[in-house]
Parts: sequence; C-alpha cells; structure tokens
Amino acid sequence: MDWSKEINFAITVSDKDGKIIEMNDKSAETFSNYGGFELLGKSLFECHKPNSGEKIREIGNTLLTNAYTIEKNGLKKLILQTPWYKDGVFAGLVEISLVLPDNMPHFIRK
Repeated sequence: MDWSKEINFAITVSDKDGKIIEMNDKSAETFSNYGGFELLGKSLFECHKPNSGEKIREIGNTLLTNAYTIEKNGLKKLILQTPWYKDGVFAGLVEISLVLPDNMPHFIRK
C-alpha cells in the first residue's frame, strides 16, 4: 500500500549522501519547474542555493529536525526536514511541505 503517493502534501526523501530517492505525486508537482520526477537520482545540493545546502548538511550532521514556514506565490507553507533511519542508523532526510490555510485555527490544550 503506497499511502503517500496521492496525499495532498509533498514528501521528498533523500539518502544520506543527499541523492533524491523518493517523491510522491505532490512533491513532483511542487517541483515541476525543476523537472518533477526527473529529480529522482539527483543531488539535493544541485537543487538548492549554497546556504540551503549548508542547512541540509547541518541536519545530516546534527540529526536535528528543521521546521519553518515560508510564503511563496501567495501560499503559506510549513516545511519540515528531518532525518530518517534504517535499523537505527541515519539513512537520509525527509522533507514534508504542506500548504497552510489562510485562517488556520490554533488551539492550546491542557
């Protein structure tokens, strides 16, 4: 079952060397201007500016999650970049990118 294929947020997965090894449909759509699924097998470092490449390396070295919001083309997005592991060993990075609603509720629960 490939639950991630048609989900409505972008999932992009790289190996520990930064090579893109998996993309769901939304990821290919999000990055269609850069080749979409043709990015499979390419390096994250070829697709990013040098300062972004440094952040990618930092995540791989520290194994810490990086999360932030951006606004691009009038859409506000949440970006989450986090390490993934195979048998407890760092195997690469996963990036999840999702569009946030304009008026997203925020709840504080106790």
